[in-house]
Amino acid sequence: MPQKITEKAKLQCNQGTALTQLKVTSQNFFFIENKPIATEKDKQGNINIKAFGLCKLKPIPGGFLPCVPTPISWKQTTKKDKLNDYKILLDTSICPCAIGGTIKVIDKGHSENHEEE
Repeated sequence: MPQKITEKAKLQCNQGTALTQLKVTSQNFFFIENKPIATEKDKQGNINIKAFGLCKLKPIPGGFLPCVPTPISWKQTTKKDKLNDYKILLDTSICPCAIGGTIKVIDKGHSENHEEE
């Protein structure tokens, strides 16, 4: 079963060269292991989702330009569960980037079992 994710969840972009951690700003009253649970509102580039190193879609001679995360919207979120009227993110959630990559969850950010309800 898909698991809810929290702040510090590890994220990967299929066009980036590094992992990053999710920063939750959408709510601060529901927690798992003292970390706020993430919602679909946690999608702002360089606030919730930091750069993924270099962007493979922006080649330059000798390498690539730095990543500038431009998330569009989270998909594959909870069907019913919501916090502040926003759906909760799961370890199966994905978020397309406007540059062309796809962001996915590599680690849920906690060790407890919190399945989608």
